[in-house]
Amino acid sequence: MVKKTRAEDYDVGSIRVLKGLEPVKQRPGMYTLTDNPLHIVQEVIDNASDEVLAGFGTRISVTLRADGGVTVEDNGRGIPTGMHPEEHAPVVELVFTRLHAGGKFAKADGSGPYSFAGGLHGVGVSVTNALSTRLEVTVWRDGREANLAFEDGFVVDPLSDKKSSRPKSQTGTRVTCWPDAKYFDSPVVPEAALVRLLRSKAVLLPGCEVVYSNEKTGETQTWKYEGGLREYLLSELRADPLVEPFEASGYADENTEGFAPGEGAAWVLAWTTEGPLTRESYVNLIPTPQGGTHESGLKDGLFQAVKTFMEIHGLQTKGVKVLAEDVFGRANFVLSTKSLDPQFQGQTKEKLTSRDALKLVSNFVRTQFEFWLNDHIEDGKKLVEHIVSVAQARQRQASKYEKRKSSTVAVLPGKLTDCETDDITRNELFIVEGDSAGGSAKAGRDKEFQAILPLRGKILNTWEVDSDELLGSDTIHDIALAIGVDPHPKEGDPDLKGLRYGKICILSDADVDGSHIQVLLLTLFYRHFPKLIELGHVYVAMPPLYRVDAPKKGRKKDRKIYCLDDRELTRTLDALKKEGFREDELKVSRFKGLGEMQAEQLAETTLNPDTRRLLPVSLGDMDEAVTRSVMHLLMSGNQANGRREWMEAYGDRAETDV
Repeated sequence: MVKKTRAEDYDVGSIRVLKGLEPVKQRPGMYTLTDNPLHIVQEVIDNASDEVLAGFGTRISVTLRADGGVTVEDNGRGIPTGMHPEEHAPVVELVFTRLHAGGKFAKADGSGPYSFAGGLHGVGVSVTNALSTRLEVTVWRDGREANLAFEDGFVVDPLSDKKSSRPKSQTGTRVTCWPDAKYFDSPVVPEAALVRLLRSKAVLLPGCEVVYSNEKTGETQTWKYEGGLREYLLSELRADPLVEPFEASGYADENTEGFAPGEGAAWVLAWTTEGPLTRESYVNLIPTPQGGTHESGLKDGLFQAVKTFMEIHGLQTKGVKVLAEDVFGRANFVLSTKSLDPQFQGQTKEKLTSRDALKLVSNFVRTQFEFWLNDHIEDGKKLVEHIVSVAQARQRQASKYEKRKSSTVAVLPGKLTDCETDDITRNELFIVEGDSAGGSAKAGRDKEFQAILPLRGKILNTWEVDSDELLGSDTIHDIALAIGVDPHPKEGDPDLKGLRYGKICILSDADVDGSHIQVLLLTLFYRHFPKLIELGHVYVAMPPLYRVDAPKKGRKKDRKIYCLDDRELTRTLDALKKEGFREDELKVSRFKGLGEMQAEQLAETTLNPDTRRLLPVSLGDMDEAVTRSVMHLLMSGNQANGRREWMEAYGDRAETDV
């Protein structure tokens, strides 16, 4: 009897369709953080916060129970309990059992029940339910009390309804969940992080009372801030501020070009000269610990205002070039942004990627800070003096990395379009696929710190090429000359004094051929320039493959959303349809290559540090011997059979974190 191979076992029975909450249980890391259950608790807290943000609640209470559960209660409107007209199930049940079901989609024109909410995909509390051993819901609404309970994501106590003992005006929702330990590295909700989260909600929701209770310790804490962001930031600072804190806000109205009424931000900043920094940002009350485009907008607005102030008052110092990082480097801040349809990196929403947010925040911050500086001239001059000293220190540090100079221009590749700065802590080289793409990249780059080296066609597979033969390839010779480093083995201490760029970025088309070029270049650096990867100098740029055009619907202009790949396109189209867009209203364009993109599009999506996606390349935690064995299997010319078997066994595990 002949034993079947893996390939022969692959038939219609091999395809599984995950239904309901099964995808969450199978791959919890795709939907939440799995180090501890704080994020699934935060999903419930965020729903309560959205009620307050929408103007329908004034109190949020959270209880850490002695039995390991967590209870979140608010006095908002209460989740609707009636039957859904299309799904023929209670709405409150759908919210906790169906992915992409919720009240956050009907907001395209700013008139839905949650115009500015953190929930985007409708997978929040359904994830909480899926990853809990038990979840109980009580809703007070219309003078009635409704109760519902789940275990492992399934209904165990169907919806019951009775007359409420509360007055009809006392509405609200209470959710208690018991996180399932098997899905988390630690089943314990970190109390310090939870307390900090709740305190920040009180800060961002002035007038809202936030109460925290711990049944084990008997401790209760209550926060209700009337002083808002300024009061909170000053309480968090570890050093006295250099000048008076700058607090302001700005929001769009009907006449604001490009944004819906109500979009904007509130912020407070304080500069300190020593000690750790306090930096917190939020989008529709959702914490964004990894920052994003709203923080980039804050940085840009401050820089533009300071630059204008220095020019008007003649505060420039000869030989000193002030950069945005000099202004922003010692700034403590709390930033709260309101966005009608924010785009986040991943379901955990830790980083904002909406490109419009940069312009939104920057415009308001610049205007307000210019006014503040000219209204506080002495403080402004003191701040500029500090910023100039920071710039001088940076320039002194940069001189340690002076480029290796050459007596003739011919030493550098003729195709290389170099940048102006010698500072390798800032400058970047983009190795670009194709001459036409190189032309777009040259037009869209920032010539001060971005250099472009176009390549023609696929480069040599260098896995089995000896170092002494390597530079026989003109393409690889050009790359080595451009970066200023010779090929070297992993062992030893190679000479990197000639390194000409701090970031070496691989930029290829977002299709299969482009991925092949990425692999060949990564093979080159791993095999023959390993020290550059080890020291964090190699990156992969992620250009979009699609652009989705959606009509304005409540905005001053149409929306353009760039999507990295097919998966992100599907997710974007699903979200837009949930917002009320018809399929025939959405136009999807596919970029055939980088050369097809306009310079402005390439700059916005791939080159601009504030709005691009740039992935650092690292060796990871895998054992070196295992890594080399896998690379040999994948890149060696005589390993076709082994390569196919490996891809069949492990190909579905590949994930890209962008």
